[in-house]
Formats: sequence, structure tokens, C-alpha cells
Amino acid sequence: MTNASNARVLIAKPGLDGHDRGAKIVARALRDAGFEVVFTGIRQRVTDIAATAVQEDVAVVGLSILSGAHIALTTRTVEALRAAHAEDIAVVVGGSIPAADIRRLKKAGAAAVYPTGTPLDDIVADIRKLTAARP
Repeated sequence: MTNASNARVLIAKPGLDGHDRGAKIVARALRDAGFEVVFTGIRQRVTDIAATAVQEDVAVVGLSILSGAHIALTTRTVEALRAAHAEDIAVVVGGSIPAADIRRLKKAGAAAVYPTGTPLDDIVADIRKLTAARP
């Protein structure tokens, strides 16, 4: 079973959004909680995110999206992971996400959704649960 001391999490900024402060804050909180964090940087293509997730053997992909394209980018990321036979990698998404879109994101395959303002402790606790469930 995976635990925080060896679980790997990929934090990615898909699309054209260039604001990465929130992603870096979450990455640091996860690192401080004992996770190994891989940060892709900004303006990543979905296919590259999926390839990196597989190559780095992560348990979770965290998407940080502020552009308003959260549903399309989350859907495409989940599909890219499936195409790479990596459907066991959980996808979580955070950023500027209206409450009305949370259900749609979960239906698209997001394991968890973190709108702006979600406490870091809540994110860390959820990622612990997701990584503990991974074989």
C-alpha cells in the first residue's frame, strides 16, 4: 500500500493559463506533508501531462486551472490517461471552479474538486485517502 512518505503526485497547469501561484502553494503543502511532488510548470498539453504521469509513476494528477476551461481540460486529461492504460491514476482539479461545475467535473472523472479557497489541510487529507487506495 502507498503512503504519503512514498506517494507521488503530479501537479500540472494545462492549457494556456500562466498563473501558477496556487499550484505551487498546493505542491509545497503536499511536499511538506510527505508526498513526492512532480511539478510540470505552466502551459502543458494534456497529452504531455498524461505521458509524464505514466513516466513518473504517480498516484494522482492534480490539475490547476484558472482559465475557465476546467471541464474540457479535465475530461481530456482523464481520456489521455485511459488511452495510456493509466486509468488507476486519480485526477483531481482545483482553481477557479464554480460550484455549479463540481458535479460535471466528477462525472468527467475527477476524483476530487477544489475550488479557490479550499483549505490546504482538506486537499492533503483527500490526497492521502486517494493514495492509500492505490494498489
